[in-house]
Amino acid sequence: MEKTKRKRLEKRGWKIGSAAEFLGLTPEENRYIELKLALSEHLKKRRRSRRLSQETLAKFLSSSQSRVAKMEAADPTVSLDLLVRSLLALGSSEKELAKVIASSGGART
Repeated sequence: MEKTKRKRLEKRGWKIGSAAEFLGLTPEENRYIELKLALSEHLKKRRRSRRLSQETLAKFLSSSQSRVAKMEAADPTVSLDLLVRSLLALGSSEKELAKVIASSGGART
């Protein structure tokens, strides 16, 4: 956000913060969400790079198109296990997944 806009909003009584602050997330919860978002985005990129539709990927994974859509949207009902297994099925290497995890902020110490 622009510095001037932020000052103007704060002057009018608005509190500026992050989504994690607004939702009251712990650092661990915030990192978990960041990790899930990164894996979901990687799944979408991987599927598109292989020129697969959600429906085709769903058949490949023995799942449904709506489930693939939920995976790509980081839906709360989708587990990390399902995301990782789907990425491995699409040919992602462990090294590639490690890069995604590290870039998400999930590997912080």
